[in-house]
Amino acid sequence: MFVRCKRNKSGSTSVQIIDKSSGRYTVHQTVGSSSDQQEIDRLIKKGKKIIESTGGQTSIPFYRSQELDFVDTFLNSLDTMSLVGPELLLGRIFNDIGFNAINEELFKQLVITRIVYPVSKLKTIDYLMKYKGIGLSVYSIYRYLDKLHQEQIDLVKEISFAHTLGILGGKLSIVFYDVTTLYFESSDEDDLCKRGFSKDGKHQHPQIVLGLLVSENGYPLDYDIFEGNKYEGETMIPILEHFTAKYSFENLIVVADSGLLSKSNIQKLKDGGYQYILGARIKNMGKSITEQILNLNLGDKESAEIKMEGEDKLIVGYKKSRASKDGKNRKRGLEKLEKAIQSGKLGKSNINNRGYNKYLTMSGEVSISINYDKYNDDSKWDGLKGYMTNCALSKEEVIKQYSLLWNIERTFRISKSDLQIRPIFHRLRKRIESHICISFAACKVYKELERLLKEKKAGYSAEQAIEIIKTIYKVRIQTPYSEQIYERLIIKNDHQQAIVDLFDLELN
Repeated sequence: MFVRCKRNKSGSTSVQIIDKSSGRYTVHQTVGSSSDQQEIDRLIKKGKKIIESTGGQTSIPFYRSQELDFVDTFLNSLDTMSLVGPELLLGRIFNDIGFNAINEELFKQLVITRIVYPVSKLKTIDYLMKYKGIGLSVYSIYRYLDKLHQEQIDLVKEISFAHTLGILGGKLSIVFYDVTTLYFESSDEDDLCKRGFSKDGKHQHPQIVLGLLVSENGYPLDYDIFEGNKYEGETMIPILEHFTAKYSFENLIVVADSGLLSKSNIQKLKDGGYQYILGARIKNMGKSITEQILNLNLGDKESAEIKMEGEDKLIVGYKKSRASKDGKNRKRGLEKLEKAIQSGKLGKSNINNRGYNKYLTMSGEVSISINYDKYNDDSKWDGLKGYMTNCALSKEEVIKQYSLLWNIERTFRISKSDLQIRPIFHRLRKRIESHICISFAACKVYKELERLLKEKKAGYSAEQAIEIIKTIYKVRIQTPYSEQIYERLIIKNDHQQAIVDLFDLELN
């Protein structure tokens, strides 16, 4: 048995003798109640004497420090539990990058939410209320998106770039560029959102084209958006010119895939003083060049250099693993064509050079067949890949730098899958641009989390760390006797504790 003080709703305090029997605490006797502290102290002494007279325990170790029964207090305080993991970790990274210079708490919440719960703005409101206790209206978010567009987008880009440059030691010599399409859940077009070629097969949806510039480690540097029917080859030069002019960079090496290889782009890159490494469409080159390529007889991971016009050179590399993959893809494409022919699904409109349709041939007006000679002849290209460049790097370094282009493709995957940058539900251009800006900032925070985890040798991916912090809650307890407020993190497993320890997370 022990003495317990319990605060009553009336404001008085009851002094009780508590007994534990059958594994449960029960009130053995109420000694009395009072609002006067001296009287309460007298009742406590009286209660202890009663216990001593029966040979029982007069107190328990945590009586003075906790002032109440722990179990009752915890259960009564559960409604004060809130999610804090994302704010503690991602909020700190957000601040360390420098985004807190944008003195808007809503911007921070939208960026963090875009990482942990990427949904529409309406569902974002539900999330913030349910897990953070933050009440917002959709109109307040829309008003902020308008303000972000008008006053803060350029600042977001500048803060992100300054932080990235610091990570790179103040040096930037190579940049990577790629484009993707973002579609809208609407069938209506406007000046920005237009139907065009979609890499996702969403040709029926209005879309925009997003061009993204990243550093060698995949950190986002700059971006721009274009009309949905814009040819992707026309998007690279404007972003490069804007970026280099704004930050006064010279002699950058630009890396981009073969979709951006055109005579016009190459000439503009030369005119702008850029060096470049572009994926080459080696099968489409002139007869003399293709003959040289096929006569190289390269072994696994070997490469060769072919002199082109001016300072240009074509680097050709070969890999057995790529040859195996090319062969499997070609066979898979052939099998699909054979099934389509057998089912009668192919018509005259399928006779084109898109993908594996190039193997189709037509006899008369109705008979479609596969040109197996053409299919077999293509095997000589398996494993070969070309790179057009004018830079002074060795052929091995050219291939290595181009291979890093996957970083930007991965950044796009982060944006489009982890952050679910698409589909976009906004209609006004300025809100679309603000949505992209929030996703850009979220991508930057995500990439910084990824870098820190690698630096700390954490053994967790960014995706895994985010899933863990989404389970870290804070409980807020107010003691009924002294009315003091205590806040504690609820750590339930080793993974949560590992993240807390790695980043020294604690409540302010």
